[in-house]
Amino acid sequence: MTTTRAGNGVAAEAAELARRYAATASGATPAYQRVKDLVTGQIMSGRWREGDALPSESRFVEALGLSRMTVNRALRELAAQGLIRRVMGVGSFVALHKGSSALVEVHNIADEVSARGHRHRTEVRFVREEAAGQETGARFGIGEGTPVFHSQVVHFEDDVAIQLEDRYVHPDFAPGYLEQDFTRRTPFTFLSEVAPLGKGEHVVEAVLPSADECRILRVAASEPCLLIQRRTWSGEALVSVARLLHPGSRYRLMGTFDPR
Repeated sequence: MTTTRAGNGVAAEAAELARRYAATASGATPAYQRVKDLVTGQIMSGRWREGDALPSESRFVEALGLSRMTVNRALRELAAQGLIRRVMGVGSFVALHKGSSALVEVHNIADEVSARGHRHRTEVRFVREEAAGQETGARFGIGEGTPVFHSQVVHFEDDVAIQLEDRYVHPDFAPGYLEQDFTRRTPFTFLSEVAPLGKGEHVVEAVLPSADECRILRVAASEPCLLIQRRTWSGEALVSVARLLHPGSRYRLMGTFDPR
């Protein structure tokens, strides 16, 4: 759970950082490495836990009497090592254990997050009816301009965005879709009830996020993302076409193969 530091805690935190930084002094160890050792020690000891916010760069600078360049280098290298993650315009956090999803199976992301012992929540960007474009119409086997349902939902693991779900749904197989509260249950859960899954298809590729996707997921433009394009059928009917975008630093796919 993300921690906050305010009021009298700020001065106490600064004093504690300075004390622990002084304890890292060893021979000719450069300052940036000492900052890295300080942060690593806090994490490995459990004082800073998975998902906790780190002090800001400014607070490190003030508490330790170092240049911003030195602190920035330390945090950049820790992020590159996967020990922390940096969110543009927000701050730095103790890295979460990267979430995993089965490669060949179709699961509810809320269940995956809960199975890891974390909290799932969603932010619904929109749920609406719109006219199918040429590509969407062709996929569903309907004419261009035919009404389809379209939803866009951001999934969070604790307070970290791990998936942008952009989904088109065939209205004939999902009555009531527009009336659902997808902050209470996921589109996957609803569709599983009204149009039980018959088969699914995944197409996986690595992409760079668009400017809008960077803003939604709070990632840098250079962050590689994992894109899963998923189609699901109920019986012989194609019910849903979804574009699932995951920041590469926060998600992975895994599968088990048995040659027998």
